[in-house]
Amino acid sequence: MTIVSSGPWLTPEAHARLVRELATLRRPGTDDEIEHLLHRQARIRQIEDTLRGAVVGQDPPDDGIAEPGMVLTVEYDDGDTETFLLGTRDEAGHGALEVYSPDSPLGRALHGAKPGDRREYRVPSGGAVGVTLLDAKPYSRHREGAR
Repeated sequence: MTIVSSGPWLTPEAHARLVRELATLRRPGTDDEIEHLLHRQARIRQIEDTLRGAVVGQDPPDDGIAEPGMVLTVEYDDGDTETFLLGTRDEAGHGALEVYSPDSPLGRALHGAKPGDRREYRVPSGGAVGVTLLDAKPYSRHREGAR
């Protein structure tokens, strides 16, 4: 199935988790402190923004191009390799797969890359890190292979 929305990409599990969290946060609370109330309201807005227009569980095309919803395997210039999901940070904590946001420096550098493409991104210290895309496959294919 092809993604037709440009909203954030979520697994069905992450979507369900966010919907549950939102329902819990919207229940009348006993926030005695204004700080807690403001934090709760900010989290409600954050979840609503994520859910608005979210692409839930739809695989991007299986074309090997790095984009949200793809599991990427990369090799850094120092020889280390890493496999991770390019998705929203709300995916974090789900399974053993690390999640990087498409808005992170690494996510922005890799977006649109094809296997064999080398990209660079800046780290907070100001240095550049080189990374080569080895593989990109839809999340559901990765999950099937992990079973």
